Amino acid sequence: MYLRVLSLLRPTLSLSVSIAVSILSAMSFSSFAQDTNSQANSVSLTSSSSTAAPAHEQTKLKVKVVVVSMFEIGEDTGDAPGEFQLWRERESLDTVYPMPHAHHDVFANEQKGMIGIVTGMGIARASAAIMALGLDQRFDLSQAYWIVAGIAGIDPFDSTIGSAVWTDYVVDGDLAHHIDAREIPDSWNTGYFPLFTHAPYANAESVNVEDSPNGEVYQLNESLAKWAYSLTKNTELPNTPAMDALRSKYQGFPNALQQPVVTYGSHLSASTFWHGKKLNTWANDWVSYWTRSKGNFMTSGMEDSATLQSMTYLHNAGLVDKNRLVILRTASNFTMQPPGLSAAENLETESSGDGYAAMRSAIESAYLVGSQFSDYILDHWDEVKTEPPSLDRQ
Repeated sequence: MYLRVLSLLRPTLSLSVSIAVSILSAMSFSSFAQDTNSQANSVSLTSSSSTAAPAHEQTKLKVKVVVVSMFEIGEDTGDAPGEFQLWRERESLDTVYPMPHAHHDVFANEQKGMIGIVTGMGIARASAAIMALGLDQRFDLSQAYWIVAGIAGIDPFDSTIGSAVWTDYVVDGDLAHHIDAREIPDSWNTGYFPLFTHAPYANAESVNVEDSPNGEVYQLNESLAKWAYSLTKNTELPNTPAMDALRSKYQGFPNALQQPVVTYGSHLSASTFWHGKKLNTWANDWVSYWTRSKGNFMTSGMEDSATLQSMTYLHNAGLVDKNRLVILRTASNFTMQPPGLSAAENLETESSGDGYAAMRSAIESAYLVGSQFSDYILDHWDEVKTEPPSLDRQ
């Protein structure tokens, strides 16, 4: 998904998470920020228009909305945008809270009660960043709504590039056994199979969607996700001639040939940048297995299973409400090649030259659709602060 982006990302300015954990056990983050103010200036990713949060402030910021993005390209403002920049600029997230214990500083609009975080790409960074934020004593996140808004790959059997997908299930694609395909039994169609089984998709009847033992599957708040979809489903999404040209190659995939839409489906979260027809089949089978056929694979990304695992632990500690989290993934590319190309040929095309024709539109759509969710929460705070919105309450 992010193959071309990788070469553009600036090096992280994060410090060791283990150091941050030690600091957490010894002092509050407010005193830490005060004691290390001079150091924070050197690691802060601020622009000249940013305002540093008062280090001595004792009152926690009451957060109403947390925007979670995964990467940025170049600077946070004024250049080619990654997932964070449009939120940073358009929501006036101008107050910086230094986060040397995470990948990126937190930016806030204190008047609105909105903050934005960039987790960094991949499972490890996302898990660490969400946990660092959740344990940060400068923020009251107890009633906050969380929106993960980022780009993804899209299954051409289900939808098209530029589309925005609200998520019902997140399935982890990394927790598995793996035997090289050259060594598997002739009767197997894959050497990649669930942990603690002995063959592909064995013991399917034992899967518990609501309580997977190792974080293999997460079910989001269905009521809130469907409400978010209903709120935004008629949004007109950006499109370009380059996107039309790319989708026209997918003859035989009627949904891929359509214009981008807001839709609803399941997400596969894995640290490997996989691509191709055979792995797309695996992704569909994997999601179906772990959701007991309740979920339909539509988007592929990296970080969301990690985000949800950290949110689960923070929820158990009474610091956040995991049932107030929604995930919106917008399609920057297809997860498999079109007819006439091999997976390797298409991957090379996507990751070089004019590849990722929908990336800029997907980034725009993530804000265009996602901000409708955040705007509603902020504008109707008195109504939603004690109970999440749902279609039943309208």
